[in-house]
Amino acid sequence: MSAPKGLTRLAFGGDYNPEQWPQEVWQEDVRLMREAGVTMVSVGIFSWALLEPEPGSYDFDWLDRLLDLLHEHGVRADFATPTVAPPAWFYRAHPEALPVTADGVRHAFGSRGAICHSSPAYRRAAAAITEQLARRYADHPALALWHVHNEYGVPVSACYCANCAAHFRRWLRATHGSLDAVNEAWGTTFWGQRYGDFEEIEPPRTTPTVRNPAQLLDYARFADATMLENFRMERDILHRLAPGIPVTTNFMTALTQGDAVDYWAWGREVDLVTNDHYLITDGRRTEVNLAMAADLTRSVAGGAPWLLLEHSTSGVNWQPRNPAKEPGQMARNSLAHVARGSDGAMFFQWRQSRRGAEKFHSAMVPHAGTDSRVWREVVRLGADLEALAPVRGTRTVADAAVLWDWASWWAQRLEWRPSEDHDARERADSFYESLYDRHLTVDFAHPAADLSGYPLVVVPALYLMTEAAGRNLRSYVENGGTLVVSYFSGIVDEHDAVHPGPYPGALRDVLGLTVEEFSPLLSGERVRITGPGGAELSADVWTEFVVERGAEAVWTYADGPAAGRPAVTRHRLGQGTAWYVSTRLGAGDLDPVLAAAGEDAGIAPRTGIPYGVEVVRREGDTGSYLFAINHTAEDAKVALDAPGTELLTGERATGHLAVPAGAVRVVHLD
Repeated sequence: MSAPKGLTRLAFGGDYNPEQWPQEVWQEDVRLMREAGVTMVSVGIFSWALLEPEPGSYDFDWLDRLLDLLHEHGVRADFATPTVAPPAWFYRAHPEALPVTADGVRHAFGSRGAICHSSPAYRRAAAAITEQLARRYADHPALALWHVHNEYGVPVSACYCANCAAHFRRWLRATHGSLDAVNEAWGTTFWGQRYGDFEEIEPPRTTPTVRNPAQLLDYARFADATMLENFRMERDILHRLAPGIPVTTNFMTALTQGDAVDYWAWGREVDLVTNDHYLITDGRRTEVNLAMAADLTRSVAGGAPWLLLEHSTSGVNWQPRNPAKEPGQMARNSLAHVARGSDGAMFFQWRQSRRGAEKFHSAMVPHAGTDSRVWREVVRLGADLEALAPVRGTRTVADAAVLWDWASWWAQRLEWRPSEDHDARERADSFYESLYDRHLTVDFAHPAADLSGYPLVVVPALYLMTEAAGRNLRSYVENGGTLVVSYFSGIVDEHDAVHPGPYPGALRDVLGLTVEEFSPLLSGERVRITGPGGAELSADVWTEFVVERGAEAVWTYADGPAAGRPAVTRHRLGQGTAWYVSTRLGAGDLDPVLAAAGEDAGIAPRTGIPYGVEVVRREGDTGSYLFAINHTAEDAKVALDAPGTELLTGERATGHLAVPAGAVRVVHLD
């Protein structure tokens, strides 16, 4: 991964949209940026209509002045191509570039991201504006990073128009090779759906009842691949005309926010992984979701440092209820991302907008101005990030891995599954939360990845799993790894076809069991499972009729449809062990299962860390750094295995690190 050019400190700043303000405000902005310690801002994201007010007619004067002003004041630019928001004149000339829903409704102009990514006209126009910007600004001294488009897949990823139909057929030819292969992959003999000609294939538009699940899965892959084609097109122009400047696009890896993009594939295409993250106020512990998103982003980056390109100083404006962040929460959020691998903390946006859809979205400079809590916390955060400059370039140290695959998530969400209450995201959230509360730092990994470096690997929800991935997990366990698998995993192959033989298909050998039947529970039903020493746990949503084929029962169903049958099993295989959890346990009830698996993995319990305190380590050429983040209202102490210097206060820490309520401390260990 490449760092932003010319940036020698952690990135700090936000989306800067000066075109919304008279130019006398620009001078005030750069003065305040210096006061806050801003090092980089993102510019140009929604500026296409200003940069190209008429087809082929360009106005760069205001942007020239802006970039010169930023450079004069020592602020670097993350320079976006504005291709997420084509101008009104473009859609007037090319209404076919507006996306069409599966119901046949064409979206209208007046929002953002309303793009058919298969539109030839859109591709030509996007390439043209990208080339103009690259030629003009490739050598500008403020330029640190190219930022293509904005949040691909949000709010529209798939279009179902005639252009997409033709493009889909081309993609199917390239992907499957022949019509016979498509028919085989989609299982079109079922319900008489067999195709005799590629021209008979249309996008999976609305039908009287459920659509072909394998076709829907392929269309999700196609939509993702089509967006990626457009990203590559712009990236390649920028690489050719502005060599030496890294190119990125802002991801939305949080499972609460982005669900249409296979970020494993996209992570290989960018020069620097960047991410946008916003707290979802749905009653869950927001700090856990934040940590999970940061860990997932770092994993997409292959463990390398990445960059938080957007989050909020306080409340957002697009949820049903948008509370303000508590005092100190902005710093905790920002530094939690840094602890988990981000080389900075950027925001949307610099100055709060007076007009438009996001005028109530918080900003670094709020409507209240500089005599405000938010501004004072922004200035303090800038100083803290400056003090943490030595952390830049180091890597976060992980204890375990969680397997995740976006294609499996897409497949599992298709229609007519055994229970609508089973949710892959919920399983990932619950297993992650349980690991988080055991104070384990998690990498995410693709099911086919090399897992040999992890003593513990958890599979919370992998309904779709290839035979190769199954062999990979078997090899991992045979060579000494500890594996924990949740129910409804390993069921189908890459085309959503059930693996031959009993469930759980690709995983039955490594788990040492078969499943005769799924027996999902009705809404509100719960079952009890009993385990070692008579301990009892409560489960819901799902049960199974498990038959041991080498595995041993550790927890057993005490009641419900599977009463007396194994609920949680353990299978010794080669030098390792594989655990299976055949019912839905919440994060708390998962704890004893993960504790036992952790013991198999040789992971010692993390003592000396209070509940609600997050401890993460980064290491690199400049040393080892321990981040302690106190999410509670009580002062806490964290045990240290080595003395060191706390970077935010300059104090020495030996034996224990004092972390005040709601505060963050970072120790450079000796």
